[in-house]
Amino acid sequence: MKAGKQTTLRSRAAVSGIGVHSGLPVTLTLYPADAGTGVVFIRRVDGRRQREIRANARSVTATELATVLGDASGPGVSTIEHIMAALCGLGVDNAIVELDGPEAPIMDGSAAPFVQAIDEAGIVSLPVARRYTKVLKPIRVAKGDAYGELKPYDRGFRVEVEIEFDHPLIGRQALAIEVGPATFRREIARARTFGFLRDVGKLWGAGYALGASLENTLVVSEDRVLNPEGLRFADEFVRHKALDAIGDLALAGAPILGAYRSVRGGHKLNHAVLTALIADPSAWTIVEERKPRPRGHAELPVGIVAPA
Repeated sequence: MKAGKQTTLRSRAAVSGIGVHSGLPVTLTLYPADAGTGVVFIRRVDGRRQREIRANARSVTATELATVLGDASGPGVSTIEHIMAALCGLGVDNAIVELDGPEAPIMDGSAAPFVQAIDEAGIVSLPVARRYTKVLKPIRVAKGDAYGELKPYDRGFRVEVEIEFDHPLIGRQALAIEVGPATFRREIARARTFGFLRDVGKLWGAGYALGASLENTLVVSEDRVLNPEGLRFADEFVRHKALDAIGDLALAGAPILGAYRSVRGGHKLNHAVLTALIADPSAWTIVEERKPRPRGHAELPVGIVAPA
């Protein structure tokens, strides 16, 4: 791929699984798309393409335990943050994402199966310059002791995430990373969503986490991780929060040139910060050329979840 050019998929690819909240079976199919399309979700109902939903912040209708896109005119799509993170993390600008159910499949709880599907499809360059959402001034949103902030950062897209849970296996964790295909694959994609055993009954009673299991969720009891294989990273919890943030901020409509910091945040805060940015025309602009990185300086990642 040539730097600075828009990209899409070389061919189609599909994955199947269940929705973590609905528990319903679903197939997600990825298709190539023309330059300038962005990411578009298609809901297929009774074998027919029923509606089209653009993946942008204005389409968000809920952020309680997942990010949901849609409006009042028909069926929406839920839990889209992991597929959006995979597309953003691997640098895919244009794609059609078709679902035959109300919720994206949770797969193993991470973005790794979507990365594999994108790899199988392949990524190709398009003869059109890539456009970026460049942050021009700081935008900050605070909710109690949590806050999120987007700041100017010309060297790419940087995510800094900090979490704090009153639990001996989690406590305070922090991660800072320059988001790009290599770092996303290595540091973020395999981090799974997690939840607490003590919350299961309440979630089920509210109609959430009906498809959650040890196969797709890190389940934490009072003193241990119940999954037989244990953790994939010592700080897998904060890495998954970073994955969610990348997916939520991918709804900017074009790759972000800026740095995002989240402290004790989640989907709701991520969306609030992105909405605040878009609402202030003086805080951002669209550019076609990314400022080149100075040579001779290595980028070192420095080393927080969905349904809880």
